[in-house]
Amino acid sequence: MSAQLSDLTVAAFVAAVNAGDRDAFHALLTPDATMSDDDTDRALSLWAEKEIFSSNGRMDVESVSADGRTLIATYTNSTWGAMHTRWSFTVSGERISRFETSQA
Repeated sequence: MSAQLSDLTVAAFVAAVNAGDRDAFHALLTPDATMSDDDTDRALSLWAEKEIFSSNGRMDVESVSADGRTLIATYTNSTWGAMHTRWSFTVSGERISRFETSQA
């Protein structure tokens, strides 16, 4: 990871993705967490299994917003290869209630 992550919850999300740790990933989400991919809402658990865990997803964070909740990253998985992506997070307490990802 080349950029310093200042929001601890977002940093834990990136670490869980990069470790392929399903339990840590899901523990970071609120029970009603939602997400979107390229501006389309998706079923979070199904999307995560397909796009992260079953395809060895990894995030190499390149830049971080001042509040630490928006990232630009090269996202790589075995399905799509490497993509330049933007990730935005809504954090409630110490958990993520929504994240949005798209091509950057």
